[in-house]
Amino acid sequence: MNDFTYFAPTKVVFGKGAEGQVGKLCKEQGATKVLVHFGGGSAKRSGLLDRVCAALEEEGLPYVTLGGVVPNPRLSLVYEGIELCRREGVDFLLAVGGGSVIDSCKAIGYGLANDFDVWELFDKKRAAAGCAPVGAVLTIAAAGSEMSDSTVITKDEGELKRGYNSNYCRCKFAVLNPELTYTLPEYQTACGVTDIMMHIMERYFVNVETMTVTDTMAEAVIRDVLRYGKAALEDPRDYRARAEIMWAGSLAHNGLLCAGGPNGDWASHQIEMELSGMFGVAHGAGLAAIWGSWARYVLDAKPQRFAQFAYRIFDLPQTGDPTVDGLRGIEAMEDYFRSIRMPVNLRELGVGELTEEQIDELAEKCTYFGRRTIGQFKVLGKEDIKAIYRMAQ
Repeated sequence: MNDFTYFAPTKVVFGKGAEGQVGKLCKEQGATKVLVHFGGGSAKRSGLLDRVCAALEEEGLPYVTLGGVVPNPRLSLVYEGIELCRREGVDFLLAVGGGSVIDSCKAIGYGLANDFDVWELFDKKRAAAGCAPVGAVLTIAAAGSEMSDSTVITKDEGELKRGYNSNYCRCKFAVLNPELTYTLPEYQTACGVTDIMMHIMERYFVNVETMTVTDTMAEAVIRDVLRYGKAALEDPRDYRARAEIMWAGSLAHNGLLCAGGPNGDWASHQIEMELSGMFGVAHGAGLAAIWGSWARYVLDAKPQRFAQFAYRIFDLPQTGDPTVDGLRGIEAMEDYFRSIRMPVNLRELGVGELTEEQIDELAEKCTYFGRRTIGQFKVLGKEDIKAIYRMAQ
């Protein structure tokens, strides 16, 4: 096992009506003018945006608003937000939405705190020296960005989807009211459930000795997400189910569930990110479509890990052959994805059959044009990545 430093400074305010505290929370952070950043019309239609703005007004905090965040948030809107904040003297950024809105807010924060083009962070050409403070009112349990150190942005030109990680961007606070997720469409809920599990599984499937207590926590959270994910889909207004999923989403991506091991594998995410960039697919659905092919491709690197997953997550019997048992665990995971109407291949994802030219372009972008390999469980180069795309069709 590895030595580690666990750092999770985000203050979590969890419960019904928690968004009413947002004004006080911003003031606690020393805010004097706030950017309220959001996505489409749902925040307005639901009345959430009005409630958030009213909470700021109660504390005497002036604010400006910027909507328009889309899934796979765009660099062009980040630039617009940076300009707006500088012009208006904004010193605190408040995301009202899901992971895309939070990531867009974090990227704006990086742009405000660094005197170079913010894309250079995502293109791995520069390192951040800071980030303007960010808070979040979460409306979708999925990405875990409300407690994570990560930000993912898509460059409009070339459809390049890139991530950047540093502790500077961790939210100062996260407001989690499970009731705000009641009206999510079934597909969005299922994508969120998938994303949460994948954040844990990326950390779980590593090819080194791990800490038993960390494994046990990870397995427990995965099992609960399997259970409560289905419950939320059966009854969207089941508060217990929505609450369990929302808290699991935060725990899945705040660093706790990889303590004592490496940071994770992340190959499935990196392979999927290129699909999202090229085809605009929902992130959770793309992960479900890729994961089984990745898992089969790397199974031989450490079949015992997949066998453990099969025994502990799905209570499958042991045959004595870890490769057979591991494969059964992969199949059980795919069966679960199907049960919540998630795709398990690119055809079901709606992408269709990729051409060899598309496969080559996706793999080239995934390796940053030959500048990197991906994965920890099994290190993957360009030809490996191309093979996984082919398997996933």
